[in-house]
Amino acid sequence: MTKKKLHPSVGKFKEFVKANPKLVQEVREGKHTWQELFEDWYLLGEDDSRWDSFRTETKDKVEPAPQEKNTDWMTNIMGSLKKMDSNQMQGHMNNISKALSAVQGVLAQFSGGSQVSPPKSGIQKPVNPFVFKKD
Repeated sequence: MTKKKLHPSVGKFKEFVKANPKLVQEVREGKHTWQELFEDWYLLGEDDSRWDSFRTETKDKVEPAPQEKNTDWMTNIMGSLKKMDSNQMQGHMNNISKALSAVQGVLAQFSGGSQVSPPKSGIQKPVNPFVFKKD
């Protein structure tokens, strides 16, 4: 299995991020995206004043690892739900519903079953699996 080689600038950016771990915190908090930071780094360079707020105060000083917050998962879910756009979610749900209907239709065609597509009126008749024809 061959491993894809990264572009040299991406490798240098990774080294820059390792040297400035506050960048990782900013992305995890949702303040910036990796793409945005990479573009700024690529255009401005490592020595720009934009990175001063992300630099560690002293490189010799070893900072203790930050302890993870023991947050309730329900709080995280509720926070995510507050950030969601309900109209966009409804659109996604409609798309998923249409896709599932299409898959069910294809499966019904290949299974050779005698299922009838649901009528447009919204009332669905039960499909009789024992279809017998009179002689």
